[in-house]
Amino acid sequence: MKSLVDQKLLTASVTNVMWERIHLSIEVKITYEGDIDQEKPLDFYAVDLVEFLNQVHFRAERTAKDRYLLRINITSAGNNRCIPSGVYGIFVCQGDQKLAECVADTCIIDEMGNMSRSFLYGAQKKVYSVNFYIEEGSENFPFRMSVLSASQNNMEFGQRARFFAGLHIWGNFRKAFLSSRQFLKRCYAMYARKKHDPNVTTILFLTEHNDELTSNLKAVYDRMVERGLDKQFRILINARAAAARSQSKISWIRAVRDMARSDIIFVDDHVGTFDWLKLTDRTMVIQLWHAGAGFKSSGYSRWGHLGCPAPISSHRQYTYGIAGSKNIAPFFSEVWGMSDELVLPTGMPRMDEYLDKERQRRKTEELYQQFPICKGKKVMLFAPTYRGMNQSTAYYPYELIDFERLYRECGDEYVVLFKVHPWVNNTLTIEKKYRDKFLDVKNYPDINDLFYITDLLITDYSSNIFEYSLMKKPMMFFAYDKVQYSFSRGFHRDYEESAPGKVCYTFDALMDAFAARDFEFEKVQEYIDHHFDYIDSGASDRVINWFLLGEMPKQFQDEIAAVREDWKRTSSLDFLPEHIGEKTDVRMLANYLEEKEE
Repeated sequence: MKSLVDQKLLTASVTNVMWERIHLSIEVKITYEGDIDQEKPLDFYAVDLVEFLNQVHFRAERTAKDRYLLRINITSAGNNRCIPSGVYGIFVCQGDQKLAECVADTCIIDEMGNMSRSFLYGAQKKVYSVNFYIEEGSENFPFRMSVLSASQNNMEFGQRARFFAGLHIWGNFRKAFLSSRQFLKRCYAMYARKKHDPNVTTILFLTEHNDELTSNLKAVYDRMVERGLDKQFRILINARAAAARSQSKISWIRAVRDMARSDIIFVDDHVGTFDWLKLTDRTMVIQLWHAGAGFKSSGYSRWGHLGCPAPISSHRQYTYGIAGSKNIAPFFSEVWGMSDELVLPTGMPRMDEYLDKERQRRKTEELYQQFPICKGKKVMLFAPTYRGMNQSTAYYPYELIDFERLYRECGDEYVVLFKVHPWVNNTLTIEKKYRDKFLDVKNYPDINDLFYITDLLITDYSSNIFEYSLMKKPMMFFAYDKVQYSFSRGFHRDYEESAPGKVCYTFDALMDAFAARDFEFEKVQEYIDHHFDYIDSGASDRVINWFLLGEMPKQFQDEIAAVREDWKRTSSLDFLPEHIGEKTDVRMLANYLEEKEE
């Protein structure tokens, strides 16, 4: 990288710093002062000024002739990793020429502390912080970004003995706990070293949440068998509810053995084992996430909230993910901390069966036989998500429902099916006087089947709107706790703007809108157009063709190649000061780094 900084061809001033969850945006004003091509776009790099080993390339948008907006996802700086710890300056470049280093505009100096952010993780005992300040001792206010990943430290006097006693107990437990993991890591390494037949591709369908394949995993597996691809590929299945129940040593050994033998692993949920077991580089992991697209944040999109992942987690091992459309790919890439281009719009494989017309006809007949209360009536399906932190604490506050008014508003036209999230532990009690119109169907296995006979869906923040929208029927949203839910779980997009139907914040408002048939139904088609690139029964085939048979559309291949090439180029750029070059001895470099740290 050739430095022209001393020629002062331009100055670059940071005028604002903004955050949207984990997305950092920096506004920069450019003042051209020398002989430079002002039409040619500029590049912006954050460079670690301590070790000069880390640099990240901002996505830069030119918003005016002298203005740029720099964007970066701090959890995915280009290689599906967080921005490494370090002290960064921002350099302005044009091609292979370094033109200037960003300074802080005087208008933001007093506010830079407020622009900083800290993201808690690890049961809120660890933190990843991004802080902004100006370098002291300089007249032109060099803009600095400090990134630090740190752990909680004991800061109390008089608790030293108790602390170390507790540490001893915890250490023994941790030693035993880690020894089992170390044993499994050794097992994995042993199986991975075994001779691998390069002519046979081994595919593993893996879940730690069920004892059998379900949802997208089952759809892709079944389709491979239908196409006879189980003869072309070696297929393994490892399905066990390890996330909810303890597993035997044999079960664990079989699991790591299957992982080690596999070239491609399909998953459709979080795999806890991948949080601590690093897979070999030859293994491709494809995330067929089970949910379509609701509102709830998860993964890295809720960084800083309870239950969020660590900087290094299972999500970091995904090679690709899938989504319903290219428009919503960023929702998923944000959750997984990966580049948008690696999330491909194959559609959801489980939707293939759902959209099959013959299956819809057959299931509709079965549902009317199973639930005769629905015959000749319109069906309202009340299907909210759970409240609470996890499966053991999940509940729904049924006391918010005015059953008397709901019963009255149904008249002779509607009946109501209640299908709350399967994690909900508290029981819905339907009084006898309401049972001719109300029915609890919580134990019905597949909510998607119920959509066939549903005329109006009432939900809140659930992703079930994804499948239901394709029935092209109205839906309403009972969001009585939107503020609290947004704070504890977070939304990855504006709720009111994205909800494909009427949003109500009290039950009375919900009933008023229902009585007026005020569903805001026009939002449904807008939702469909945005969320689906394909509405067919071909998602499983696209997954198979694109990822297994090498038929990924060239457009997506080129986008992925461009991202990888940019990261490779960014990593190779040399931002070392000119007086420290390739011929500099180790002692001189060490002295320079020591001076910077001081």
